[in-house]
Amino acid sequence: MSVGNHSATRRGAAGLRLVLLGAPASGKGTQGQKLAQSLGIPKVSTGDMLRAARDAGSELGKLADGIMAAGKLVPDDLVIRLVDDRLAQADATRGFILDGFPRTLPQARALDELLERHGASLNVALCIDLPRELLMERATLRRTDVRTGQIYHLKYNPPPDSAQLVHRDDDKEETVRKRLDAYDTMTAPLLPYYQAKNILCHVDGIGSPDEVSARIDRVVQQFNGAGNSFAASNGPATSGNASGKDASTEGGADGA
Repeated sequence: MSVGNHSATRRGAAGLRLVLLGAPASGKGTQGQKLAQSLGIPKVSTGDMLRAARDAGSELGKLADGIMAAGKLVPDDLVIRLVDDRLAQADATRGFILDGFPRTLPQARALDELLERHGASLNVALCIDLPRELLMERATLRRTDVRTGQIYHLKYNPPPDSAQLVHRDDDKEETVRKRLDAYDTMTAPLLPYYQAKNILCHVDGIGSPDEVSARIDRVVQQFNGAGNSFAASNGPATSGNASGKDASTEGGADGA
């Protein structure tokens, strides 16, 4: 993988349409936000879209809110309509980063059809790779200070003695295992789908957030220089240390 400076990456990023993949606690939420800020394009997540539609009181928002209030999953056709509305907004005309969508093969195919109707397509599906044992460590050792809402990590970002810590249910071992199992069952099949389209790139998620961000920048740099072909970069990028120090507060409420 060729290495370039960050400014060149950012200058050439207009039109980048990217899907960000990764298991819970892989750091994709943090990395998606960093990339969106550096490129000047929005990071779009289904959770954000659903909340925005609900708060705006739109027809779609009311439909989705009623479904969620009943404890049901929002159906794919409604999610696709929300995605379509969101990507039509002005800030997404120069590109976007999708985080948490698509989650399933039917959603991925529906997204491709949506973009095709607008004469566009995805440029890259970027997957942040981490071994399962590190994902478990990142998630299960997180603690939240009930006074401030600050998230700490018992190993990588220990809390001060004054912190009043709670272990959220989302970060408990049984829950994390179920979330990782659900990811393996539902979302991991997206990898061969995007591999077959020759747009899948893997990035090693081990290391500090800045180290992982630098690897992602190099992928974007390669995209800018090589059109839609990522054949040379398929397979994990292995630069960076192997300490696993990426999870001081990564993931937050969404477990990204």
